[in-house]
Amino acid sequence: MNNKITLDIDNLLTIMAKLRDPQQGCPWDLKQDFDSIVPHTIEEAYEVADAIEQKNWVDVKEELGDLLFQVVFYSQLAKEQGLFDFDDVVVGISEKLTRRHPHVFGDAVLTDEAAVKQNWEAEKAKDDSLLANIPLALPALTRANKIQQRCASQGFDWDTLGPVVDKVKEELNEVMDEVIQAPQQQHKIAEEMGDLLFSVVNLSRHLDVKPEHALQQANKKFERRFRQVEKNVLEQGKTLGQCSLTELDLEWDRVKQHECKK
Repeated sequence: MNNKITLDIDNLLTIMAKLRDPQQGCPWDLKQDFDSIVPHTIEEAYEVADAIEQKNWVDVKEELGDLLFQVVFYSQLAKEQGLFDFDDVVVGISEKLTRRHPHVFGDAVLTDEAAVKQNWEAEKAKDDSLLANIPLALPALTRANKIQQRCASQGFDWDTLGPVVDKVKEELNEVMDEVIQAPQQQHKIAEEMGDLLFSVVNLSRHLDVKPEHALQQANKKFERRFRQVEKNVLEQGKTLGQCSLTELDLEWDRVKQHECKK
């Protein structure tokens, strides 16, 4: 690490320490603890992802700074409690990255991306259970994908697409069976819906599609088309509530066809 980077990090750590100074610090920062900061950390991570999605590199730089500040904040809290400090965080991640990349920092030969991923997951498994350290706070689709990736790294996975598709169909049938046979038992329907969503995530993974990103894109597409439907209906001098479902479906189809022609 060159001297400028060292000085910049030291300056950031000094700023953080001053914000938490019991006599002269910021009242808001002094009120915070590990639990209260978590929602801000999650929000900052999403803002980084959103800036990258928008390809707004100025915002990416700024949001990464905000996310780094979260790490510094946790480190300061831990230092005050004698748990660890920022240097310990840096040493820990450096050691982990070195250990989990033996093909870069050691003599191991990993010839392709699949081999690298398999080695990475195997190294994680050495630390604890294969499914350890998958954060509960992750979006459910992302967490399901990570669980499946971990299991697949050790061979617990189908190697062809057919059984994956069959499983989706099977889970859909089980949802409908519950709907027909026990419509009042919502907890059973919800359980089967969870199984169906888990199987759809598995299908996404086998198709090399990130489920969280795919659903985000689907949300954006639906919102864009629905807004256009609203606009078209208003231009006809009506409101959505004054239209029948058939009329709205026809308008939706027009919007969809117009997009497809572009």
